[in-house]
Amino acid sequence: MPKILYEYPENGVYDELLTPGGEPRPAARAVLSHFGQLGPEALRQRQDTADAAIRAMGITFTVYSEAGNIDRSWPFDIVPRTMSAREWARIDAGLRQRLQALNCFIDDIYNEQRILADGIFPREILEGSRNFRSACRGTHPPFAVWANICGSDLVRDADGTVYVLEDNLRVPSGVSYMLENREIMKRLFPEIFALCSILPVDDYPAQLANMLAELSPRSGDRPVIAVLTPGIYNSAYFEHSYLAQQMGAYLAEGSDFFVDNNDRVFLRTISGLLQVDVIYRRVDDDFLDPEVFREDSVIGVPGLMRAWKRGTVAIANAPGTGVADDKVVYAFVPDFIRYYLDAEPILPNVPTYLCMREDDRAYVLAHLNELVVKPANESGGYGMLIGPRASAEERQRFAERIAEDPRNYIAQPTLALSTAPTLIGDHLEPRHLDLRPFILQARENYVTTGGLTRVAMHAGSLVVNSSQGGGSKDTWIIEEDA
Repeated sequence: MPKILYEYPENGVYDELLTPGGEPRPAARAVLSHFGQLGPEALRQRQDTADAAIRAMGITFTVYSEAGNIDRSWPFDIVPRTMSAREWARIDAGLRQRLQALNCFIDDIYNEQRILADGIFPREILEGSRNFRSACRGTHPPFAVWANICGSDLVRDADGTVYVLEDNLRVPSGVSYMLENREIMKRLFPEIFALCSILPVDDYPAQLANMLAELSPRSGDRPVIAVLTPGIYNSAYFEHSYLAQQMGAYLAEGSDFFVDNNDRVFLRTISGLLQVDVIYRRVDDDFLDPEVFREDSVIGVPGLMRAWKRGTVAIANAPGTGVADDKVVYAFVPDFIRYYLDAEPILPNVPTYLCMREDDRAYVLAHLNELVVKPANESGGYGMLIGPRASAEERQRFAERIAEDPRNYIAQPTLALSTAPTLIGDHLEPRHLDLRPFILQARENYVTTGGLTRVAMHAGSLVVNSSQGGGSKDTWIIEEDA
């Protein structure tokens, strides 16, 4: 074992880089060998260099708190998460399959609703959906694809099984941090990139731009693409500006657009008015168009839904996509795959109890100390109960919430999330993590080779979200012959 790993403890869960015997997994051998040769002092210096680079580059995220909005430097750990290309190939196929089925479901729900008529998906779940938009009924986006960009969260259990924990379909975020993580690692460890065949991720902005261009309703070589942002105070504003710059797209707020009498969308620029073909929106449905959704929205574009439904502008992700971004709907995705694709799911769901079902609810209420309970439409790790770590009072409050609104809650077993070595001070310690790959779909589909690995920076914590103290790692998919 390299000296740097001598203090790495056994913890009874699957480790991404080390076997149960403490030996490096094949995809991690070169990495851990090199880290061991560098030693603790050199690694600490490189971590300090990474932190300084993040501050200098202005890579930030926003934490919303009672004290106000706080911009923080992106938390980053220099020990990468590694995985073999052979294992990744199966995950890649499973993610493509999953997004295809989800898009079939969304298109069906807003049009024929065959899945309701055939009894595969319960009508009462749709009727209780906060994210179903009746204004989208009868609409046909290009290629029948509603969710053009998806970020699916993956976790690995103690036995090594990779599960899909959730699908983020409305305005998935984090891909810019994945790209910046890789750039930092290339600068810090060029010698490892020379030794290993690490699959690239830096083609994502080009793939995103090409996918958006495919959606353009006007013919031409260079459609006008704009990123619609809520503005500089949004937690993901760094990502909005980063992706717009990388794609050569316009970055604009709602007040920069207007819709004319022919339902065409124009952008006000210093050079004059410019007709927009495709909008990559980073604004939730509720605030997208005050003529249709929230009347008090000042960050949307009045008339945008008219233009979209008429087909003069494309929007990615399409309005209404959130109907499938629901943790209750998540439980039915394996059924969607079987129903629409006539295939078995490649990647499994985490076993899920629906509190709206009487038997499931009774089981959940009797086992709150063992389960993780989540509201159907929250994100970022907010509003959930981790039963084994909650107090009796917290469990009682959740029992009351479940009884009041059972449709809004699901429960899942507490997984023994996998870990990876993480630099803490001058030594490595295990920290729990997940993985968010990004999937694109239009005429064709695309999956990032790896994704954003999010890591809990506190010992024993299962919460990886940056807004709650989590950090991130670069994800290395390594060819078998490396």
